[in-house]
Amino acid sequence: MSTAGVETAEPAKPKVPEVPWNTWLALVYAVLVFYAAQLIAGLLVSVYPVLRHWNSHQAGQWLNSSVGAQFVFVLVAEALTVGAVYLFLKKHRSRFSIIGLKRPTWTDPFYGLAAVPLYLLLYVLTVGVISHLVPSLNVNQQQQIGFNDVNGTFQLVLAFISLVVLPPIAEEIMMRGFIYTSLKKAMKIVPAALLTSVIFAAAHLPEGGSAGPLYIAALDTFVLSLVLVYLREKTGSLWASITLHASKNFIAFVVLFLLHGH
Repeated sequence: MSTAGVETAEPAKPKVPEVPWNTWLALVYAVLVFYAAQLIAGLLVSVYPVLRHWNSHQAGQWLNSSVGAQFVFVLVAEALTVGAVYLFLKKHRSRFSIIGLKRPTWTDPFYGLAAVPLYLLLYVLTVGVISHLVPSLNVNQQQQIGFNDVNGTFQLVLAFISLVVLPPIAEEIMMRGFIYTSLKKAMKIVPAALLTSVIFAAAHLPEGGSAGPLYIAALDTFVLSLVLVYLREKTGSLWASITLHASKNFIAFVVLFLLHGH
């Protein structure tokens, strides 16, 4: 039987759920959550010195040197961030899947690990170009990560969880999940990716501490974010991005704590 003249129906593409919330409301909410989470975590950690009746100098020394205090701070801040996103989604009758937190597939870690060389290459090239254009850029400025006195296996494990496990999960849910998904409702992919990356980079500027804005870290995280957004679009989920983010942090962890004995 001839099928000439009969059109073959194309397979239907999976329907992408429509984001039900306002983009700019979500952006303001995300900024407020970021600062509120940091503030609440800081207040919680500062309760211990108060209970011990320490003076401000003793409390400051403890907060700067205690691995346990830093771990609690990161754990609380990241938990509050994820919890705030959950509450926002629940209020709008949405699930985490709408922002890319879906059931992982076996290809997600593959894509994430395969993107590590791409990120490193782009970062090196970008730093080379920016350093040529802006010779005053301090590429050796130290990032204040908070773990200044790590001793023993237990403290090393706490530092590992605080730097390699928790931030990649929480930051990807907030940045490449909640914020990027919200921005895509109001603009095309490229400007949404750029704005998401600018926000992510700006959040890392204060990590220079007393030395001033950490521009090299902002540049690093901007490039990283572009690759993370690419993975988000490529895979349709956050797990490849989480893998790359955790891999990047793991490399830094090995260099700082295992090779250099930070």
